[in-house]
Amino acid sequence: MENLIREILKSIGEDPEREGLRKTPHRVAAMYEFLTQGYRATTDSIINGAIFEEDYDEMVCVSDIRFYSLCEHHLLPFFGKAHVGYIPDGKLIGLSKIPRIVDMFAHRLQIQERLTQQIAQCLADALHPKGVGVVIEAEHLCMQMRGVEKQDSFAITSAMRGVFKENVRTRNEFISLIRHHNR
Repeated sequence: MENLIREILKSIGEDPEREGLRKTPHRVAAMYEFLTQGYRATTDSIINGAIFEEDYDEMVCVSDIRFYSLCEHHLLPFFGKAHVGYIPDGKLIGLSKIPRIVDMFAHRLQIQERLTQQIAQCLADALHPKGVGVVIEAEHLCMQMRGVEKQDSFAITSAMRGVFKENVRTRNEFISLIRHHNR
């Protein structure tokens, strides 16, 4: 990868041997290794057995989960907050696992819509809950720095499963909880 970065620097008219750029290929390669570590993680390694039998059937929400990802179309960052809720059906997941699941999928080349779906499906598959809801709000540098150049724009996506999709009251409770928290 370092050789490729050197070639990119040359192709844009830079000298990869000048003092300020000499270590840039190494730094960029290390950065991409970190930003794409989600490819080297699995759901099992993230959850690591932290699913517990419990007679609890009310909504569980973890909101304002900060994430950073790379747009697969331009390799520019998009970032924001994920809000995740589920209604258990006999199984709970350790609360810290939810942000780790968000990060696992965010640390891959992504589009926001797929990221939202992947988080919801991962929890649905792992817990078989009564329902799952995921809402993501994000800013996209590919929209802010280039192309349309709309700096104040952000995108909101949602993925609903089970009772979050079928029951308007459940969905509204989830939306109310994440809105209330954001005030």
